[in-house]
Amino acid sequence: MTALPTIAILGAGSMGGAILSGLLRPTVAVDGGVRVTNRSEAKAAPLRSDAVTSYALELDPDANVAAIVGARIVLIGVKPAMVSDLLGEIAPALEPDAIVVSVAAGVTTATMEAIVPGVVLRAMPNTPALVGRGVTGLSAGSRAAASDVALVRRLFETVGEVLEIPEDKIDALSTISGSGPAYVFYLIEELTRTAVSLGFSAGEAATMVNGTFLGAAELLVISGEDPGELRRRVTSPKGTTERAIAELEAADLTSLFDRATAAALARAKELAAG
Repeated sequence: MTALPTIAILGAGSMGGAILSGLLRPTVAVDGGVRVTNRSEAKAAPLRSDAVTSYALELDPDANVAAIVGARIVLIGVKPAMVSDLLGEIAPALEPDAIVVSVAAGVTTATMEAIVPGVVLRAMPNTPALVGRGVTGLSAGSRAAASDVALVRRLFETVGEVLEIPEDKIDALSTISGSGPAYVFYLIEELTRTAVSLGFSAGEAATMVNGTFLGAAELLVISGEDPGELRRRVTSPKGTTERAIAELEAADLTSLFDRATAAALARAKELAAG
């Protein structure tokens, strides 16, 4: 059983909602419960339960402040452009031992520390957190002790794996694990299109491609082998797969992924610069 203190999630959208789902697992106990906020009652109402106090800003403009009273961990799940204003709103009401954690891209711990008086951290989870398979990068601000980081790590471990990294690497991490699911979905999308062009129905193509990606990923994890080694085992000498791999190598996918991640990293730096 994972034990956590009272948690507030300000902005329980897609990512905040994913983290909430982890906190509601039977193996997790949140002392004092979870408080969440959303803009509308339509979004807030479905989240309300015995374990979750869900506020709607349209009904209570002071909902964010109400949610953080007594909260040890305050998760900031709003869009990057809204973070500073939200921190300014809640700063006077934060508990003395509150840990503020932002999942917003580009908002530095220095920016946060200039607004709130206590401990801050940055986290970069990815969308597979929705199914408990997330990868979260976690970076500590200058005031965070090891115990603070360990506590927040336990929070994000409810939705997957956690990497503790220096903050100067978190934008780079976002281009791999953060954007990475989109790369995988894009590859699945394109291979599915190719299957349909070969005469398979959309349903047949989805069964083949989705199942192949899922099975290959599980094989990689369970086997503990290097992906290059597994690829070589599938690639029989002078066979069909070898011919296909040769075409992929000719396309210089290494350079393509380097350019894609460089473009994502440049955008992350633009966001950080405001």
